[in-house]
Amino acid sequence: MDAFMKRAVELSAQNVNEGGQPFGAVLVKDGKVLAEGVNELHLHFDSSGHAEMLAIREAQEKLQTLDLSEAVMYASGEPCPMCYTMMYYAGIREGYYCASVEETAEAGLGASTVLYDDFTKPREERTVVLKQMKLEANQTDPMELFQNRK
Repeated sequence: MDAFMKRAVELSAQNVNEGGQPFGAVLVKDGKVLAEGVNELHLHFDSSGHAEMLAIREAQEKLQTLDLSEAVMYASGEPCPMCYTMMYYAGIREGYYCASVEETAEAGLGASTVLYDDFTKPREERTVVLKQMKLEANQTDPMELFQNRK
């Protein structure tokens, strides 16, 4: 285990001791820490307040860019689907984790296993039912606006 993962695990344990969940993240670029985060769900009642997402937000703000393609994520737990997606959108293509989603499920934090499985199912069989509502004939199409922007 390298120093960055040790730090992610240290942040995770500290967060548990402060009443939070066992998740910490360290975002690194060129061998230097860009940002760190811990799950803050218990502090702000924000379901998106995951360690990886907070580290990414901090780094993007600090660097004033959405592109973190040269960064590497170190997470104490395998990123959930939401954090994995955020990493993808930020351009992060390399990451390391300590505890797998199976191990976090054994600790009582099993949402990731359910969600990863859910995405393999057809839309109509998923846990959250989403139904498409088409635009009406007189509505402006935002996707068309986006495609035609200058």
